[in-house]
Amino acid sequence: MTTEPADAHRAPWSLRRRLLAAIVAASTVLWLASLGIVTVIAWHETNEVFDDALEESGYMIMAATTEWNERGLLASARPGGANGRKVDMQYQIVVDGRVIQRTSGAPVRPFVTGFDDSHGFADPEVDERRWRVFVVRDEARRFEVQVGQQYKKRFDILEELAESLWLPVLGFLTLLALVCWVLTGRVLKPLRRTASAIAAKTPDDLALVPTAGQPRELLPIVLALNGVLGRLDAALQAERRFTADAAHELRTPLAGLHMHVQLLQRQHPDLAASFQKLRQDIARMTALVDSLLALARLDPLAREQLVRQPVALAPLFERLLAAHAAEAERRGVTLTARCDLEQVDANPQMLEIMLRNLIDNALRYCPAGSRVEIAADRIAGCGRIVVRDDGPGVDEASRRRLTERFFRVLGQGQGGSGLGLSIVKRIADLHGIDIVFGVGLDGRGLGVTLNLPPDPLP
Repeated sequence: MTTEPADAHRAPWSLRRRLLAAIVAASTVLWLASLGIVTVIAWHETNEVFDDALEESGYMIMAATTEWNERGLLASARPGGANGRKVDMQYQIVVDGRVIQRTSGAPVRPFVTGFDDSHGFADPEVDERRWRVFVVRDEARRFEVQVGQQYKKRFDILEELAESLWLPVLGFLTLLALVCWVLTGRVLKPLRRTASAIAAKTPDDLALVPTAGQPRELLPIVLALNGVLGRLDAALQAERRFTADAAHELRTPLAGLHMHVQLLQRQHPDLAASFQKLRQDIARMTALVDSLLALARLDPLAREQLVRQPVALAPLFERLLAAHAAEAERRGVTLTARCDLEQVDANPQMLEIMLRNLIDNALRYCPAGSRVEIAADRIAGCGRIVVRDDGPGVDEASRRRLTERFFRVLGQGQGGSGLGLSIVKRIADLHGIDIVFGVGLDGRGLGVTLNLPPDPLP
């Protein structure tokens, strides 16, 4: 007993979607990493620029200060107020640890106390706010200028930068996903083309899949598939040759055997019943061989190789009635025909073989007193041929298997090879005819409908 793999019933996954997800995920991770690096570098460079500005401002204020207001008069702020400034630098003039003059946003007490160097930077925390401060003293060390900027202002600039960038970045990622989707579709186009070529393969067309233009990654799969197709084609050809050769070689000895049995039956009248049964078995075997030979000839054919021509149906129906009249009379079956379709485009010999097999099948399985009708008409612009009877019929489960080779409905009590409807199915496939099995006459029996393809455009 074979067991299927655990993932045999798992839903198929999309290589294109996985590839797209991998590309977008990798791009996102790399973009975030690069954004982090850019942020660190931008933060470092921003600090340096602002520190240079603080230092320059400190020296400028120092150079511009000749005296200070001992009353601590506040310097006027820029238009718009300190809250509207992005840089927002504040300064103090400190004498003996006291703020003598300051901007409106600077604290009352000095940014930095006890600063020993003549100039330099410090990072004090004043009123629960962290500042970046540049301190410079005059040469006489009478006063010092302290220029400060809140670190929050610097972070605000980075936040504004991030707020300005997130929408373009999101659009960029969306555009990247769209471009990747289109590009992966183009890259995977050979896969779809090869899949279509493989899906078009039939037992009648086992030609190798072309390797020209195949990508290097797909080429091993195509070569392996071509190997399988080659072996399968060789096996089918060998099977067909064997069937054709065996059927052909069996016809002559069976014909000879039939003649010998017929001769023995005349020579021994007392064994006529036994010889008659033997003759029936030989006839059934001969019919089987003829069916196998017909299938062996039909199997290699392709639809494109079929020679078609307009076939008049009324004369064909008359020949079929004449050919089966004796058999129908012997079985007590009424055989009729109705033709409302002038002609069809088909191979004349194969069409006649197909209809003969359908009528033979109906006559064989209908009891005495039954009716068999062959009719042709046109519905919705398409022709159809129907062979119906009012015999015992076939159950729905068995109808689905009627065209299988060597399948026979049990309990019919009639001989047969189980190949008649297989021949009908093969001829129908070559003509592009759809076979439908349903109920027969008066809602009883079996009806076989041959839905012909639409007429070719002129």
